[in-house]
Amino acid sequence: MSTEPIRFDTKIAVLLREDLEPWQRLNVTAFLVSGLGTQVPEVIGEPYEDADGVPYLPMFRQPVMVFEATKETLTTAHARVLSRALPRSLFTSDLFATGNDRDNRAAVRAVPTGELDLVGIAVYGPRNAVDKVVKGAWMHP
Repeated sequence: MSTEPIRFDTKIAVLLREDLEPWQRLNVTAFLVSGLGTQVPEVIGEPYEDADGVPYLPMFRQPVMVFEATKETLTTAHARVLSRALPRSLFTSDLFATGNDRDNRAAVRAVPTGELDLVGIAVYGPRNAVDKVVKGAWMHP
């Protein structure tokens, strides 16, 4: 087994709007990354098992980088991710007021792309492309 660190040529990034409450940041991040895991199978690693043989679900095979940004930078990042056609998920402010998956999808569907009140996006792709998407954001403290 190699002890060399693994360097990925891809990146998973979550970009959150800077004015979210702590509970909102955690909630939005969890929702956003769940979208990537369901549609981009290569981001998922192998299942885990402890020394007693108890199995655990697989998780992402690489770190998730979490950034924050102003509303304007988030809007720009959204345009960049769309122009690059990278796998993405989004969370809008309207989703804080809904209580189920059906209403979540309806809330997003009701708003034109350029008018979405984004509070977070997640993106997966080649490292350099994702870096360009999140340009202007900073690492979440």
